[in-house]
Amino acid sequence: MNIHEHQAKALLKEYGVPVSDGVAIFSVDEAEAAAKSLGGPLWVVKSQIHAGGRGKGRFKELDKDAAGGVRLARSIDEVKFDVKEMLGNTLVTKQTGEQGKQVNRLYIEDGADIKSELYLSLLVDRESGRVAFVASTEGGMDIEAVAEETPEKIHTIPINPATGVTKDDVEKLCDAFELSGQARKDGATLFPILYNAFVEKDMALLEVNPLIEMKDGHLRVLDAKVSFDNNALFRHPDIVKLRDLSEEDEKEIEASKHDLAYIALDGTIGCMVNGAGLAMSTMDIIKLYGEEPANFLDVGGGATAEKVTAAFKIITSDPNVKGILVNIFGGIMRCDVIAEGVLQAVKEVGLKVPLVVRLEGTKVAEGQKLIDESDLDVISAKDLDDAAQKIVAAVRAAK
Repeated sequence: MNIHEHQAKALLKEYGVPVSDGVAIFSVDEAEAAAKSLGGPLWVVKSQIHAGGRGKGRFKELDKDAAGGVRLARSIDEVKFDVKEMLGNTLVTKQTGEQGKQVNRLYIEDGADIKSELYLSLLVDRESGRVAFVASTEGGMDIEAVAEETPEKIHTIPINPATGVTKDDVEKLCDAFELSGQARKDGATLFPILYNAFVEKDMALLEVNPLIEMKDGHLRVLDAKVSFDNNALFRHPDIVKLRDLSEEDEKEIEASKHDLAYIALDGTIGCMVNGAGLAMSTMDIIKLYGEEPANFLDVGGGATAEKVTAAFKIITSDPNVKGILVNIFGGIMRCDVIAEGVLQAVKEVGLKVPLVVRLEGTKVAEGQKLIDESDLDVISAKDLDDAAQKIVAAVRAAK
């Protein structure tokens, strides 16, 4: 689960992390009072959407030369002007795709005297099996580009969970950031705090880009991107309250209600599979034959007919779906249950696109019989390769 920047900063501030003062606003009428409460003389007006690249983004409704989703304002009138231009409009960034995201809230923040910008993040490092800091002197930039062009400028420091952040870890981080003086002292305090927040709140990612060294030598978190492990949210009702459903895909919200693992993608072939590995293989083979998957959808190992019906409805609600591939390997899952769910869903929502079903495993004969004897226009497949070729051919024939 993701949260907004202003929410992330409020959370980190509770731990003692140095952040700028700021006010979240949801209407144009709130702009002047928010700006006055901060005092100025420099304000930063920030779009609050769950996507990176806001500063370099563009608004669909504005002239292409208009400023992006993060702006500096040097007067209250400028703050009000920026708020009127940004709030309610659609911001397009590298991460949103061309459809963009509507800006429903803004964060007005005090400006800062920046000496240098650094990149810092905490994540679960699969190589070491530990939470690790990722540190770079190249803050404010696209970290993927830094990794590709100058990988030597990125440092990964795994943390031993038994000890937490040690003095040696702090020294490594300070050296990676090339800190000295007051900034190095601030780092000795800040880095353990960030680690503790990450662990205690079951975060999946804590990204600070940039972490700044100010002209007075102090460190400050200038931006914060935080996401949480969904499997641990039951331990954090305070975090769940921060969820902004307007930032999430409606189909993904509906899937979460039925405990379905669903991620919307940009392709045309809807997929319903049981098991994450099989789902990835199914998407790969669709791409191999020249088409794109419209989603990742894992119904799980113990899905009921009702759950399969819900999954099918979610797939068919996507207007981009031009064909559907159901690929089930019945271990714990029974193929006849899947077949019943698919047929029930087709009867309820109708079938306007080609549907290919491949079943294998427990009760496969019974499941296949249900499919074959139905009066519905469903295409059977003998294996995954056959299924992929059939759905790709059917989608192309329908174009």
